[in-house]
Amino acid sequence: MQSVEDYLDNSQIRKDHLKMMIVAGVGFFVDAYDLFIIGTAISLIAPLWKLNNVEIGLLGSIALVGALIGSIAFGILADKFGRKKIYGTEAVLMALGAFLSAFSPTFLWLIISRFIIGVGIGGNYPLTAVIMSEYSNKKDRGKLVSLVFSMQALGLIAGPLVALGLVNSNLPVDLSWRLMLGIGAIPALAVIYSRRRTPESPRYASQVLKNTEIAYQSVNKFGNTEINIQSSEIVKSVETNFHVIHRKVRTDFKSFFTSKKYMITLFGTAGSWFLIDYAYYGNTISTPIVLNSISSNMTVESKVLYTFLIFIIFALPGYILSIFLIDKIGRKSIQLFGFMIMGLSFLALGIIHGIEKSASMFFIFYGISYFFTEFGPNVTTFVMPSELFPTKYRATGHGISSGIGKLGAFSGTFMLPILNSTIGLNGIFVIVSVFSFLGIMTTLVLQEPKGKSLEKINEMIVSTPIR
Repeated sequence: MQSVEDYLDNSQIRKDHLKMMIVAGVGFFVDAYDLFIIGTAISLIAPLWKLNNVEIGLLGSIALVGALIGSIAFGILADKFGRKKIYGTEAVLMALGAFLSAFSPTFLWLIISRFIIGVGIGGNYPLTAVIMSEYSNKKDRGKLVSLVFSMQALGLIAGPLVALGLVNSNLPVDLSWRLMLGIGAIPALAVIYSRRRTPESPRYASQVLKNTEIAYQSVNKFGNTEINIQSSEIVKSVETNFHVIHRKVRTDFKSFFTSKKYMITLFGTAGSWFLIDYAYYGNTISTPIVLNSISSNMTVESKVLYTFLIFIIFALPGYILSIFLIDKIGRKSIQLFGFMIMGLSFLALGIIHGIEKSASMFFIFYGISYFFTEFGPNVTTFVMPSELFPTKYRATGHGISSGIGKLGAFSGTFMLPILNSTIGLNGIFVIVSVFSFLGIMTTLVLQEPKGKSLEKINEMIVSTPIR
């Protein structure tokens, strides 16, 4: 009988892969919309509620604190209890947080609501990445996981469009920002049922639960009916023993955290993610603040329009190029080159005197940094942790990596308004360039997973000598 792993590794892309990609990808649409719409919402809330720089920084970044906690917690839970048991819970939290945000009567209420959104967003990262990776074939795995993450691009575009529509709708300002934040609940609600119906990962069932019956049944439920184990006895056995097996299996996390080779890999994945998110989220969420530093007379509508143009002209093509090339030239090469060009772009923005006074020059360099963020580490730091850890620790490794990434995102977002008032925009860009160059160092310790089965990647990491 063909093994589940071999079957999945050599299968072609099917409609079931695409369906799973959409269900998983909607979470990243919500992720991008919820995290980045707050930048525009803050420009409306701050004068209404008379927020100071610390409060603005906290409001923009508190969801990232929640994401840090959610990423690590959901990652560990997914390895301990299985992907199926908790998949969909993160979408419930995203919907709940968005709904509560829209009805916030006070600053504290809004902070708590944004924190809840963040926990859900954080949980979305390891679950969706690992599930998509474990169902993918080895030839197209990078493309499929990248497609999930690249739904973020649609959220980046939708946010400014929704903001422009509301700002120009003549609605009261207090109602406009509430609608901006509340709309994020709609797509999250739409995928809860589909996520709860997703079968257990066949790799998790086979390698962690040690039950090939559940593994084959999961493949059949997924739609790949060539593996035929449809006898009623097996199906009944699977259904009656599923929860018992989950209770008996325990992942030995001590072995993960005491393994030098896994910790080196974790240093590479988490370190790279921290560095990219410090640069990326700080600039993206605070783009209206960046634009205000260039021209204090710019209207809210103009800021939103410029943000939209940056995303559509530079960010979206970067996502698309990543999808097409990640399985051809490799994740590591894309990540290294992306960090390098980002560092050079940010350094130019920081040291070229008067560049902020030339809107065209500024947006060229700012846009290039965005393009190579997407055709670079913003995509690859999401993909690689879903490949470089063994099945029993995969969600944990991904969750810790994305959680540390969100720590970087929190730091960058919280500090940008404060640094902007002390060292100015040029100083900020110099700091961000240093973070980008450091990303080259963290990337160098990682293995290249392109074209290899998940099991072969783990063998490669375990057998590589530590220098």
